[in-house]
Amino acid sequence: MLAHEFIRNALLAGSAIALASGAIGWFVVLRGQVFAGDALSHVAFTGALAAAAIGWDLRVGVFLATLAVAIGLAALGGRGGSDGGGRAGWAGWAGFGKASFAPAQDTTIGVVFSWVLGLGVLFLYLYSSGSAGGDGTVAARTLFGSIFGLGVGEAWAAAAVAIGLLAALGAVARPLLFATLDPLVARIRGVPVRRLGLVFLVLLGVDAGEATQAVGALLLLGLLAAPAGAAQRLTANPRLGMVLSMAIALGSVWIGVALSYEVPSLPPGSAIVGIAVGCYVLAALGASRRGLLRRAIPSRA
Repeated sequence: MLAHEFIRNALLAGSAIALASGAIGWFVVLRGQVFAGDALSHVAFTGALAAAAIGWDLRVGVFLATLAVAIGLAALGGRGGSDGGGRAGWAGWAGFGKASFAPAQDTTIGVVFSWVLGLGVLFLYLYSSGSAGGDGTVAARTLFGSIFGLGVGEAWAAAAVAIGLLAALGAVARPLLFATLDPLVARIRGVPVRRLGLVFLVLLGVDAGEATQAVGALLLLGLLAAPAGAAQRLTANPRLGMVLSMAIALGSVWIGVALSYEVPSLPPGSAIVGIAVGCYVLAALGASRRGLLRRAIPSRA
């Protein structure tokens, strides 16, 4: 399998994307920002179609769109009140202004989501009605990924972006964890909670744009949420949980690529996300069983 260049490129880009998505996804689940990750994945779809309609490189449209919407979500974050749970809401306590920093309402993300999807339909029509868009290749690649179609330069570019994401996340991981678990105390201690929320949404936007080419916009949420959700079912230790999330995401990519190679009718994006979701199901079943055993042991005593 490794004798093929497209497999080597897929493993290089996929491994880097998996490590970055596993690490960022762990914070996404912890902060309750899964809905934001889903929205940004569809933003990547719209950005790619917009770039195709204009005649730009697809990656330019993807990254510009995801970054712009990520910053917009942070700016539209709610400013009054608290989520009452001591943890940041899905928008990451990223409101701007001098008022208190509360999570954005689901209404905000819903409105942005629907608006972005509407733009996606518009750009899809504009592109498909042009001379180069009749076959629908761009839409299919953006929706479902094209990890086997990556060239050497694209694979190394994906690896470089992922390394940059991991370095940036590592630089803010400790204060971001503090701001996530107890934002009010973190704010009192001088932690820039709203700036961290903005930075994290930007990182999430970059990761969504980069991972779209591997698993596609429709399946991206599985790679972000499933490994992290499985890791948080297995351990409450932050460092171990993040490492587990990255390992599950990496294993999902490797196994998914191998399965797709052995079964040509199985798309690699579907295989990768299927493995990740399977890991989450097993972790959830294991956590439920441990909970039942803990309740049963005291009752017998």
